[in-house]
Amino acid sequence: MSDTLTGGCLCGAIRYSVNQSLEKIIACHCAHCQKASGAGASHNAVVPTSAVSFTKGAPKVYADTAASGNILKRYFCGDCGSPIYSQREKVPEMMVLKVGTLDEPSHMKLVMNIWTNSARPWMYRDPAVEHHPENRPVKT
Repeated sequence: MSDTLTGGCLCGAIRYSVNQSLEKIIACHCAHCQKASGAGASHNAVVPTSAVSFTKGAPKVYADTAASGNILKRYFCGDCGSPIYSQREKVPEMMVLKVGTLDEPSHMKLVMNIWTNSARPWMYRDPAVEHHPENRPVKT
């Protein structure tokens, strides 16, 4: 598989490429991700900002105050509303790409669920996948 991935929004106004392989999906079940995605969870891949290039259009941004009190910038298509990525204001070198916007994400695997304390009871969570009641632990 090529290390270059492509993706974009529903209407095609936003297109991007990622110049590295992505394999791990983290599902966030926080109330804000539920609202922003319109679903039971947001499915994400963490990637260095430098690995992503926008090839068409520019997303709009909404600055959200997360449960932690940190500012989370949520980027989306201004035409169709598709969420594209989010980024912590304090960590601009990383972005959280919404894997549903990738053209071909079938090789990826869900490896973690976070903020499960606010997960919808009807949202299936595989018990074999790592779960955290709040944010994922920081590795030291």
